[in-house]
Amino acid sequence: MVSSYQIKAARAMLGWSAIELANRSGVGSASIKRYEVQPGIPIANTKNLMVIRNTFEEAGIEFTGDPLVNPGVTLRIKRDN
Repeated sequence: MVSSYQIKAARAMLGWSAIELANRSGVGSASIKRYEVQPGIPIANTKNLMVIRNTFEEAGIEFTGDPLVNPGVTLRIKRDN
């Protein structure tokens, strides 16, 4: 699962607006904005939260900690060798 704090932090790390996340994930921007103002794990369709999480993971975000107790994100920058 993913918390509202992780969604906001991941967007900030990638420099994405809610609209950009919506375009990349297929989840509506109004839904994303609604999820971000809820504390903890948003009350949402589980499928939408997993799509958001997968979209971030494909962009290099790693979710760390427990979403309810110690939510975190790390950006894994892909390097060409």
